[in-house]
Amino acid sequence: MIRAVVFDVGECLVDETREYGTWADWLGVPRHTFAAMFGAVIAQGRDYRETFQEFRPGFDLTEERERRAEAGKPEWFGEDDLYADVRPALTALREAGLWVGIAGNQTVRAGGLLRGLDLPSDLIATSDDWGASKPDVAFFEKVIEATPAEPGEILYVGDRLDNDIRPAVQAGLLTALIRRGPWGTIQQHDPDADAITTMRIDSLDELPERIAKFNAGER
Repeated sequence: MIRAVVFDVGECLVDETREYGTWADWLGVPRHTFAAMFGAVIAQGRDYRETFQEFRPGFDLTEERERRAEAGKPEWFGEDDLYADVRPALTALREAGLWVGIAGNQTVRAGGLLRGLDLPSDLIATSDDWGASKPDVAFFEKVIEATPAEPGEILYVGDRLDNDIRPAVQAGLLTALIRRGPWGTIQQHDPDADAITTMRIDSLDELPERIAKFNAGER
């Protein structure tokens, strides 16, 4: 039985197109050039943060976030950056009696922005809050500690095989891989996308019915 659903943030709930565009602006790089390099780095199986190194060797993301904030251009997202299916799906899941959590690799500031959106959820937590980041299994152990369900009753929903699905499976969680965003698109043909996931989805709107069928034994 799936009793709890926990969501990743970036490209699962939040469309990061605008945010990465502002990073391109900060670097003084055309947005389409930054996006092309971003995709190439992901396709090569490298850490996305290496994208910044391609344009500015020695780039420190943490330091640059602080510099952006000092310059009056801090990281930011709002209601318009949520994917359209987020509120309806989270609402439907809670109405179905499921516990809903949100937990991803995010800064303390991003956590505050998420809480300010008043999303229908029972928990909002970030890697900065917990001192553990994906893909470290310790992050998913924190998810388990915070969720009122057994590991095998928790469905973790994410867009990345490397950061979300593989470590969640290692921690004993069920998983749903959503096909959207750079990672969800580039990694969709990886054999693990089918082999190790509990389910694959194209929209969060699919979750209530898919979970109901799973819980009814219709695999």
